Amino acid sequence: MEFKWLNESTITKTGDRIEIVAPGQTDFFCGSIDECEEGILPESLCNAPYYYTEVEGDFVLKVKVSHDFKDTYDSASVMVMKDLTCWAKCCYELTDFGTHAAVSVVTKGDSDDANGCNLEGNTAWLQVVRVGNNFAFHYSVDRENFYMMRYFHLPVDPVVKVGLLAQAPVGDGGLRVYEHLSIENITVKNIRAGK
Repeated sequence: MEFKWLNESTITKTGDRIEIVAPGQTDFFCGSIDECEEGILPESLCNAPYYYTEVEGDFVLKVKVSHDFKDTYDSASVMVMKDLTCWAKCCYELTDFGTHAAVSVVTKGDSDDANGCNLEGNTAWLQVVRVGNNFAFHYSVDRENFYMMRYFHLPVDPVVKVGLLAQAPVGDGGLRVYEHLSIENITVKNIRAGK
């Protein structure tokens, strides 16, 4: 598979381990920066390093991600994308509640934001499944049992960008680690179960 960059960054490959530097103040989010009574909604940014390949048809992507969880919203993520206004990302993130969580964002013009389950430790498995224009995000702590965190529809083309996203929206950035990346052109029987 040939990989390309959107917002190129420093990358190191050793065996099946990929390390990508997330520069500070980088994210993918399309929304408002209006202030709430307390706190500020995420800023609109599309500048995080995205290392992707193009995949046609149904697929399953799996990857083990880890990072140091230094600053709020730091994340090692995977993303599927049609263009800058139509994409979705599955993140292992340091939330604004101080937890390590599986988080998802789906963007069709504007971005939403959904915190999934809180997990222990700095490492998790993330999975993306496509069946037609339906997608599911899953997480796992053991690579064996994957649990759905999001099921959604994206109006994408037969060929989509699929890959690794390294973000640090409010912090100084840092290293994001991706291991055992696999992308299989298969159609699962149960998209919610991911198999």
